Amino acid sequence: MSSQSVDPAKSLTGTITLSPDKSIAQRAAIFSLLHKGPSTIHNYSQAQDPQTTLKCVESLGARVEIDGDKTTIYGVGREGISALSDELDCGNSGTAMRLLSGVLTGAGLSIKLIGDPSLSGRTMTRIITPLEEMGAHILARNGAFAPLFISREDPLRALEFTLPIPSAQLKSCILLAGLFGEDESCVIEPTPSRDHTERLLQLRVETDDQGVRRIYASKAHEIPAQNYRIPGDYSAAAFWLVAGSIVPNSVITLPNVGLNPTRIASLHILKEMGADVKIVKDDSDFAEPVAQLTVQSSELTGVDIPPEWIPNAIDELPILAVAMAFAHGDSHIRGAAELRHKETDRIMAITKLLDGIGASYHEYDDGLSIHGNPHLAFDSAHFESFHDHRIAMASAVAALLGNKTSTIKDAEAAAVSYPEFWSHLDLLRA
Repeated sequence: MSSQSVDPAKSLTGTITLSPDKSIAQRAAIFSLLHKGPSTIHNYSQAQDPQTTLKCVESLGARVEIDGDKTTIYGVGREGISALSDELDCGNSGTAMRLLSGVLTGAGLSIKLIGDPSLSGRTMTRIITPLEEMGAHILARNGAFAPLFISREDPLRALEFTLPIPSAQLKSCILLAGLFGEDESCVIEPTPSRDHTERLLQLRVETDDQGVRRIYASKAHEIPAQNYRIPGDYSAAAFWLVAGSIVPNSVITLPNVGLNPTRIASLHILKEMGADVKIVKDDSDFAEPVAQLTVQSSELTGVDIPPEWIPNAIDELPILAVAMAFAHGDSHIRGAAELRHKETDRIMAITKLLDGIGASYHEYDDGLSIHGNPHLAFDSAHFESFHDHRIAMASAVAALLGNKTSTIKDAEAAAVSYPEFWSHLDLLRA
């Protein structure tokens, strides 16, 4: 495993073409498998997680052809899925394991899902319970952890399921299983989560006067071909939006960034903190709304994140914590206990990052209060990534404001979602 040195930066300037959105890419691969016939996807992600998912759909019968920017996936349809191997390796991808568990339950295949040590340490209880209600038989290590042995002998049962927490992966898992059912399954979503699945599959969605959403899936729903271009990953953009805000004399332009409304709560949070971000929307052949974002250095102020914004900012909270550390005044993150169940305990990991730069904070079971200081000064910090891509990249942004060279342990973790991160950082410094 390697360490990465990060020198202080006097400014960051330039234009960065971001990695493709990995949430959309992984769904595009799985949904293309379920569509009978070819799907043509442009700008498919080269990051580890989407590439792992691509291998998994090949193992379930899809044929994949890659020609430059174009990835063509020849799907076999719901009736044609077959296990070409007795196990699927989901690597580090929780999205792959949870969504494919739904597909395998629906298809009635007997197969084992495995993952790397990080993924194998994340609980799968939330998907196991509803899938078993739909007729699956799932054996899991200690009843909750991968490897998962999935089989189904009884007919698939329709399920009406209310999400206990906002979770796009749990929602997608149940809907994908429901797509194989004769009777309609319904996921009830009291608080919105990422809506890529229902958008890309064009599922029927009903919303009541209180904003509660009901999403439906059954065998009668036709799976559309996945023909589109994948936009740049907003979660990757967030690192540069913060870096461009807190590093003096910076101007960073990010074209073709995905602006799905259920993904950009952190953009609203940054603008509320005083970030100078210009948004120019773009109409094109992308899967979802896109825009060019340009961020310039600005003074930030502390913010209390509304609890209802937390689910749609959950992946960006580590980098938002860095912004908060260099802002005027106090910031508060509460209702974010889900952070403790990511690639690592991210609340713990954020506190170690904050310790490295000498920031003042208070830790809660479900979040943090951070006392910001725009003049926060530290010398050479030694950051631990905990093999977590978002912690590695957030640490790199924090290191830019040090007085001396800092180091990040196991920095290659960034490649899980953003393989070009370190080269893009060099480009912006040049």
